[in-house]
This record gives sequence, C-alpha cells and structure tokens, in this order.
Amino acid sequence: GAATDPNSVNEGPSSAVVTASATPPTVPQQGGAGESSSSPAPPSRYESQKRRDWNTFLQYLKNHKPPLTLARCSGAHVIEFLKYLDQFGKTKVHITGCPYFGHPNPPAPCSCPLKQAWGSLDALIGRLRAAYEENGGRPESNPFAARAVRIYLREVREGQAKARGIPYEKKKRKRSTVNTTAVGVNFSVAATQSIDGGGGSGGGGDYIAGGTAANVATATTAAATATTTNV
Repeated sequence: GAATDPNSVNEGPSSAVVTASATPPTVPQQGGAGESSSSPAPPSRYESQKRRDWNTFLQYLKNHKPPLTLARCSGAHVIEFLKYLDQFGKTKVHITGCPYFGHPNPPAPCSCPLKQAWGSLDALIGRLRAAYEENGGRPESNPFAARAVRIYLREVREGQAKARGIPYEKKKRKRSTVNTTAVGVNFSVAATQSIDGGGGSGGGGDYIAGGTAANVATATTAAATATTTNV
C-alpha cells in the first residue's frame, strides 16, 4: 500500500521534521499518555450482548410481514419474537406423549423438539427491556415489560419444569438455630459495624448501618431479648 501511494510516503518525513522542530521531545510523550488515558473502555460482555439482542430484534421487526415499527410493537409481538427464537434453541423439551416426559436425565435420545430454555428467554427479555428505554422508549409503553410477556414466561417456566423434570424454584435460605453464643457473636459484629459505619448484608444489616449510638443501643436490646428467650 505504501509503495503505490506516493503521497503517504512524502508526507511521513515532512510531518516528522515539523514535529521535531516545533515541539520538545517530552510533548509527544505527554500527549501519548493523555490519549491512552482518555481512550474509552471496551464494553462489558453484558453490554455487548444487549446491543446484539437489540439489533436482532430490530431486524426481526424489519423482516416481519407486514413490517413493524418499534412504536407499534406490543407485548404480543414480543411473544411472537420469543417463539421465533425457539427454532435456534438447544434445550430438549419433551412432549406429553414422550416416555421421557418429566425425566431430568433421559437414558436415550428422543425426537422431541429443541427450544430456547426458560432461563435464556428470561435473561433476554431483561436485556431488551433495558435496551428499549436506553434507546428512547418510555417505561410505561415498554412492550418487553408487558403483562402478557410475563405470563408467557411463567407458562414457559412451568411447562419446561414439568417436561424436563427440573424445578425452577428459588432456593430458600436455611435459618440457623440461634443460641446464646451465636447471639453474642452477632451482637459483637453488629456493634462493630455500627461504630465503623459499615452496613451488613442480611440479618438486619440495613437497620444497624449508620454508626449511631441509637443503633448500638437497639442492637444491644435485641441481643439481650434473644438471649433471654433462648435461655
């Protein structure tokens, strides 16, 4: 490329001479540091995926028959889009008549269709809901937050849970048995967090964060009450 473009060859040396004569050697170094520090950080994996999802949805609207505009898009169109994506899914969802219906680990392959997993669809809707508002859409007219879409996702979750034998229930936190020793330890941590002004996660941490004497007194009363109850 350089050999066939004489202009680029001639401009290189002349510009270098001007820079060397007009500025001291330290200026280009400072400029280089400034350019590197001001360069934008690359987008995160979530942001990149969100942009790809948004472009895919816009292309879907463009290819829709009849073509749809974003302003006329409704929750029903979002559901159509989710069903359209099922053809690219990789999750086996057994039909009612399949002998492996409700079997979490089928011992042999079957002819049941592949679909998008509920978790993938749920995450996709979350990204599109955010992208819609980031691109100027109003929250009250967000089609990805429509009630029909939430109902559809719930039906997909329940249907796949039955067909695949995999429950999608959230795991409940195990509550440990409170005894005198545990109360003493918890109170010690709570008082320390209150004095330092740090907030704890869970276990009433939001109530003792702030570092005030009243918070410490509240923690003391709670600890004494719990201790008396357990004894």
